[in-house]
Amino acid sequence: MSQEIYTAEPEATRRSAGKAESSRASRGWWDRHADEYQSDHGAFLGDDRFVWGPEGLDEADAGLLGPAESLSGLAVLEIGAGAAQCSRWLAARGARPVALDLSHRQLQHALRIGGGVPLVEADAGTLPFRDGSFDLACSAYGAVPFVADPVQVFREVHRVLRPGGRWVFSVTHPIRWAFPDEPGPEGLSVAASYFDRTPYVEQDEQGDAVYVEHHRTVGDRVRDVVAGGFRLVDLVEPEWPAWNDQEWGGWSPLRGNLIPGTAIFVCVRD
Repeated sequence: MSQEIYTAEPEATRRSAGKAESSRASRGWWDRHADEYQSDHGAFLGDDRFVWGPEGLDEADAGLLGPAESLSGLAVLEIGAGAAQCSRWLAARGARPVALDLSHRQLQHALRIGGGVPLVEADAGTLPFRDGSFDLACSAYGAVPFVADPVQVFREVHRVLRPGGRWVFSVTHPIRWAFPDEPGPEGLSVAASYFDRTPYVEQDEQGDAVYVEHHRTVGDRVRDVVAGGFRLVDLVEPEWPAWNDQEWGGWSPLRGNLIPGTAIFVCVRD
């Protein structure tokens, strides 16, 4: 597989980034970094474990999609599935998952691990499924943080869900945007305005984005959920567990015991 080669480290900045640029950057970044990501985090994620974030909150314990025994026979769409670890966990409980991701290379890792879960390469803003195709939809740090128009994604999820279906997604907790993305003491002091929605962009020498992440406040996320047609029934902020001593980017026991790192939105399509 051919991959673009950058002669210099990307420049980190805060600037606007639209839908097309964000999508293009995400596809390229995950294709280039999928191998490293799976190598670094594969042991933590497991091959068939459903983890909502770096804290290690497991769906087996949280039951945010519903009791595990209720999943059998349900059609579930996983968005931003990566190597489809969550989908394998769902399949083991009798669900009928479909794993969707923008990155071809991430889905190649899903094929490498195996398990027979159907894989779809597509953009979350244009889901290639008929109306009412799924009973549940989920996303563990997939797609939502990286899209310029989350409402479009939510409306697409709403369209493909059947009435009564749940949509559960996790993102970086919005409060983290006010702090440096560092796991140590330097990551504990406010360094930016929480209310600055300017996207974080890494760009190449030509000024083209190679990575984009979008900031929304907690209130923004709630309003986006409602604008997408959903009813918010829970907002989960996982606490850092005593057993987890690993650092993952800006996530660490030090920070995790003081400020939330992940926000999980539990939504229902009425």
